[in-house]
Amino acid sequence: MIKPVSISTLDPQRLVPAPVLTLLILLMLAITLVGCSPDDGTNTPAPKAEGPPEVGVATLSSQRITFTTELPGRTVAPVIAQIRPQVNGIVQKQLFTEGSQVKAGQVLYQLDPAVYEAEYAVAKANVKKAESTYANARTVARRNRELVRIDAISAQINETSQAESQQAAADLAVAKAQEQRARINLDYTRIVSPIDGWIELSNVTPGALVTANQDTALTIVQKLDPLYVHVSQSSAELLQLKDDIAAGRLQATADNDAVIRLRLENGRLYPHPGRLTFSGVTVNPSTGSITLRANVPNPDRVLMPGMYVRAVLENNTGNQSVMVPQQAITRRPDASTVALVIDADDKVQERVVVVGRAIGDSWQVLEGLAAGERVVVTGSLHVRPGTVVRPVETASKPG
Repeated sequence: MIKPVSISTLDPQRLVPAPVLTLLILLMLAITLVGCSPDDGTNTPAPKAEGPPEVGVATLSSQRITFTTELPGRTVAPVIAQIRPQVNGIVQKQLFTEGSQVKAGQVLYQLDPAVYEAEYAVAKANVKKAESTYANARTVARRNRELVRIDAISAQINETSQAESQQAAADLAVAKAQEQRARINLDYTRIVSPIDGWIELSNVTPGALVTANQDTALTIVQKLDPLYVHVSQSSAELLQLKDDIAAGRLQATADNDAVIRLRLENGRLYPHPGRLTFSGVTVNPSTGSITLRANVPNPDRVLMPGMYVRAVLENNTGNQSVMVPQQAITRRPDASTVALVIDADDKVQERVVVVGRAIGDSWQVLEGLAAGERVVVTGSLHVRPGTVVRPVETASKPG
């Protein structure tokens, strides 16, 4: 017969082992904690939403940009006279101071005139002789012309006297021409300056034998005020210069020539402005350049022929020119240029533009962009056409 056992008398450690009991308690505690935590997602960090990418933009505006263009050139005397003898002779005197100013007609050298004076004397005597012969022949011819009318002489005698009179007149003309030639040769012994100007060093001294039209000049006389500056320029740039003058972007004179300044070899700016004229009419086929001429006053003779100078032209882009930062322009492989433009909806658009000259860190816009438009300057690598962006105005201004 089984005896009933009282629960109160049971030993808990005997019913459930202690390690198992501990594990059960921990498991129940974990379930309770999980159940008490609300599953509303507040404990999980939500991913941060990304906004439009930020780009730096520049707003274009109309402006007038003044800049200078420098063209290399050399000074040239406008009038150069190479003094050479026109008759043979010995130099007796040098009648000028080297490096001084001379006048047209001023005697520079005196050659020994003795031989030419004698020739001139002979020529004058021959003229006297021919005049006497002609006077006698003319008298005979006039008398015979009257006598033949009354049959006092034969017609043959009359005709002979008329011919002799004409021959004497021709001989007189030859004698006078020889006299004039002898006088000219005598005058040539006085070598004079044909122009006003400044004279160079003399290549001969008194006692030197010179010959007519010799290769070596005795000296050179040059006109130095005003002075020419010859500038070499490409034909394309020449066309641009003419367009700038026609459009009023280059300062011009009343004759529509460009006003220039000269920068000397020492870097100093020459004080007297000149005029750049377009005197060349032929393009050099090997270089594609043309020679332009500038007329520059030289009252103080600071400029000398052969000096290297730079012609400085002050130009401007016009009042309605638009300048775009060079950073905003991208060149494609086909050599076209594009810019990224931000529209009113802050959306990126790609625009083909045509740019002109570079001025500072900007390009002059010829086509494709207008004042008031915004172009991307920085951050263009992270956007593409059609992207909505957050534009931020940059500190740099175009131009």
